Amino acid sequence: MYGQNRDQIRQFFQQTWQKRLAGTSLEGIELLIAQVIEQHSEYHILVSDPDAVEKDFSVDDGKTNPFLHMGMHITLAEQLQSDRPAGIRLLHQKITLKSGDPHQAEHQMMECLGLILWEAQRSGTMPDEPAYLACMQKLAD
Repeated sequence: MYGQNRDQIRQFFQQTWQKRLAGTSLEGIELLIAQVIEQHSEYHILVSDPDAVEKDFSVDDGKTNPFLHMGMHITLAEQLQSDRPAGIRLLHQKITLKSGDPHQAEHQMMECLGLILWEAQRSGTMPDEPAYLACMQKLAD
């Protein structure tokens, strides 16, 4: 899509943001990336900093990885657009109604996404879609 390693992905985020700031037309995934960056003004300086490509954001140091955070928003947006896994769009609507804010709903959903991805990585398996949807259902209830 836009890179195979951490640095390439981060550079693509930065290039997309620079294009947005320059008023250059964006296409496909660039539009989504720019929209997500716009929603996160706290990361604008970082996305404009070329040194951020190589920066580590350690959970042990209490730091949030802004690129991972925005990437998870992008993943959710793609899932919602395709309704894959099946039913995620309806769950998003329910969680949004409950929270009152689509962005906040995504943050809640990202907890489920992060957990499922972490478990898959740890076990060396594909993400467990039924468990993912079950986690989301708990948020919707």
